[in-house]
Amino acid sequence: MRTSILVVAAFFLTSVNARADGPWCAYYVKGATNCGFYSYEQCMADISGIGGSCVRNPAFPASTNARKRK
Repeated sequence: MRTSILVVAAFFLTSVNARADGPWCAYYVKGATNCGFYSYEQCMADISGIGGSCVRNPAFPASTNARKRK
């Protein structure tokens, strides 16, 4: 019984929600993703030497300065 309680507690402690609050995402060669970059340069520096690509975060809200279509 104690073991199952520990397993459940460990699951909840390790299942932290990832934040995707930056406008740029790094997609790594091994399949991982990190959308916490605030500039393209930050993203490129992160994947430098390990491989991957940087693309705009599709979940990031559009800039408020963007021209609205009529």
